[in-house]
Amino acid sequence: MRNGILVGGNWIIDQVKVVDAFPEEEKLVNILSEYSSNGGSAYNILKGLVKLNAGFPLNGVGLVGDDDRGTQIIQDCQNLGIGTAQIQKMPGAYTSYTDVMTVKSTGKRTFFHQRGANALLDIPHFDFSGSGAKIFHLGYLLLLDTLDAKQEDGTTRAMSVLKKASEHGFITSADIVSEKSDRFKEVVTPALPYIDYLFLNEFEAGMITGIQTVSDQGQPMLDKCYEAASTIIEMGVRSWVILHFPMGVIAVNKQDQQLFQPSINLPADKIQGAVGAGDAFAAGVLIGVHDDQEMQTCLKLGVCAAASSLFAATSSDGIVPAEECLALSKSYGFRN
Repeated sequence: MRNGILVGGNWIIDQVKVVDAFPEEEKLVNILSEYSSNGGSAYNILKGLVKLNAGFPLNGVGLVGDDDRGTQIIQDCQNLGIGTAQIQKMPGAYTSYTDVMTVKSTGKRTFFHQRGANALLDIPHFDFSGSGAKIFHLGYLLLLDTLDAKQEDGTTRAMSVLKKASEHGFITSADIVSEKSDRFKEVVTPALPYIDYLFLNEFEAGMITGIQTVSDQGQPMLDKCYEAASTIIEMGVRSWVILHFPMGVIAVNKQDQQLFQPSINLPADKIQGAVGAGDAFAAGVLIGVHDDQEMQTCLKLGVCAAASSLFAATSSDGIVPAEECLALSKSYGFRN
């Protein structure tokens, strides 16, 4: 029996600054508080799984620099019980970091990113032969330069990693970064046939499919989100497309089953920041997938985990054990 989750991709130190407003160029705003924390899909999801009390082995794959930030990441993972055998230090490279500017009143974030060692992550860095994990998660597509690169046959190196994981018996999942570019179709599309569970938001779904999923007022359009998710299933995703946005999440599968789960109705004064909320959501869903739960149950834990992450300005410090996350639905209820 396969057991556990192996997560590869971005390992980042987030340097979060909570500001009173986001400035125009050449203008000044005030930093109200600042924190340093874990960031990136691999680091956030694994730390989220630990905090949710996932009852199975957790291991990471990725690259960090041979510097203090890299040492900090590896030591933190070891302290949390996360396996680090496949997290390697790269001499001469920076450990990736992001300056995250979070507006206190809205929770909206702006990112200034140093790609660092993550840009060098490549096919040979993944050893699936020695892992008995049940799920392999890769994130973020579009933020892993070498893996995003095209091969001679027009596919990407990330596709090759996901294909290799599938051939070794893993359930595969992946996440995408919200990049403002025209690369979505060429980078993401080739990987879709080797992904069982795809996590993305309304903007990313629109960029992949060309379907307008966001209104002119900037709000997700639910019917168009369903259409985009179904289209991505048709493009090759093997099990579920899971599309999240502030009001909730939809999930569509190969059997054309369509689910909706509203998010927790948290009061604005409880929200300290939304950094890492998407990764907390993914961690909650992946626990359910690993434990063979119905998708509706997986989505509920996901939105509850995401809500708990909002209690802190950092990516994972607000996350509490799964039972306490689920209790938030009773304390605050779901959005209408």
